[in-house]
Amino acid sequence: MKTLKDAKVGDTVVVKKLHGEGPVKRRIMDMGITKGTEIHVRKVAPLGDPMELNVRNYELSVRKADAGMIELE
Repeated sequence: MKTLKDAKVGDTVVVKKLHGEGPVKRRIMDMGITKGTEIHVRKVAPLGDPMELNVRNYELSVRKADAGMIELE
């Protein structure tokens, strides 16, 4: 299973499924990350956390812990 935390800088990926429970999953969905959404990985911080993404024409920073809950196609 490939997750968003495995994606490299410059990759454009598509969300297959969201894992997680309750408020955590809801927060990810509120950020615009839902099934079928394209995500472009812009940058990763020097220590690997957080990741800077382009989602639905806006910039978003996501922690690696949250990125691990986002399964990719």
